[in-house]
Amino acid sequence: MIHVTVPEERRVVAVSGVTIHRSARAVAALQEHTYPPRTLIEETVLDLTQTAANFDDVCGWITRAFARDLTDEARLRKAIRARTKLRWRADLDELVTAAAGGDHSVLEFRYERDVERAHGLPASARQVPFTKPGGRMGRRDRVYEQHGVAVELDGRLAHPDEDRRKDKARDNAAAADGMQTLRYDWTDVRHHPCDTAAEVARVLRGRGWQGKPRPCSPGCPAGPEYRRS
Repeated sequence: MIHVTVPEERRVVAVSGVTIHRSARAVAALQEHTYPPRTLIEETVLDLTQTAANFDDVCGWITRAFARDLTDEARLRKAIRARTKLRWRADLDELVTAAAGGDHSVLEFRYERDVERAHGLPASARQVPFTKPGGRMGRRDRVYEQHGVAVELDGRLAHPDEDRRKDKARDNAAAADGMQTLRYDWTDVRHHPCDTAAEVARVLRGRGWQGKPRPCSPGCPAGPEYRRS
């Protein structure tokens, strides 16, 4: 489906395969010097969030835009302020802050929010560069630098053998640097954040972290053993 935006006062009949949107900001949202005329990246990203069915879809549009260097925090916030009506406004504010800080995916955002912050874990560094054995550069999703712990977040549903070899090589490179690697997937972060937080806390404490995780709710497994210690 092709989406076409026209000024609010226009009345246009859509042909097959085209959806017409009328907007009072149709002209203000245009990219300069484009033909056919098209909307600014920021406007398109926000339009997509407004049709999203759930929070993860909203998060995905924001993090992808930043990960691909299509926009930046200042431009996106300006576009947000220009809209008087906007679904997910408070969530978008949080998402823009996280994406600008280095969250490159829905999984990374959820790890920072639902695993780290929700359970009082120390803040990890994001997208930390490292040198692979062959001399090429790579990035680790999360690193607790003071404690020598790396967290790799894997949002893939399938794991081809080639990808497993790459994961193993990255983990081995981390081990060579004296770093322990923890690897979590969508199920660990989305559906079991408390268990994931408890495991990360145990590893961090084993490597010198003096803090204690806090339960995010009654029955949360991330806190009881440390409240007794």
